[in-house]
Order: sequence, then structure tokens, then C-alpha cells
Amino acid sequence: MAEAYLQHFLKDKASVKSAGTEPRGIHPHTLTVMEEEGISLRHHTSDPIEKYIHEKWDYVITVCDHAKEACPHLPAQHNLHVSFIDPSKGDISTFRQVRDAIKKWAQQFAEALHDTLR
Repeated sequence: MAEAYLQHFLKDKASVKSAGTEPRGIHPHTLTVMEEEGISLRHHTSDPIEKYIHEKWDYVITVCDHAKEACPHLPAQHNLHVSFIDPSKGDISTFRQVRDAIKKWAQQFAEALHDTLR
């Protein structure tokens, strides 16, 4: 969800990638709640973090506490942690709550990043 919203709000201003410490595919509720927003994740993949470990990044952003602890160090100018609950243990309403929180954060982050690029 964070990758999709950052891509949505940043458009062509940044390259956004997503990876997981334990990729398992995209949860069906994630697909549903993002489609409710008009964003299709059907083309997204669940990549392992090792795919990106040798690349340099401006930002490495972890979005759950487990990822912060388990994520290997990636070279980045900025490391940022934002804690969202893991919705996979809840029902679809939990996914909607997490989606809305991620959307709000991503929009604020993108606006702040746009301000620094001016």
C-alpha cells in the first residue's frame, strides 16, 4: 500500500520500490481496499529485500516494527521508520484503517519531499 500511494503522490518525481523481509504475495484484502481507492495492485509483486540490497537509496522506509527489526541495513541517505499495524491479522475493516493511515502519511511525506525538491 505504501509503495502504491508513494507512486501515486510522487508520480514521476521518484522511483519507488517495495520489498519485504518475508514476502508472501499480496493479501486479497489489500487488493480489494486499494481497488476501492481506484488503485490496482494486480501488477505489483512481493519482492524479497535481497533483490535491492546492493542498490543505493535516498530513502529506505520501513512501515512495520517487524520489518524495522528484521530488515538488513540498506545504504541510504535517510532511514525512516513509520509504524503501521500488520492488517493481516484483522478483517477487511482493519485493512481499510491501515490503508487510510498509510494514505495520509504518504501524502504528507510526498508533499514534504516535493517542498525539498523545489
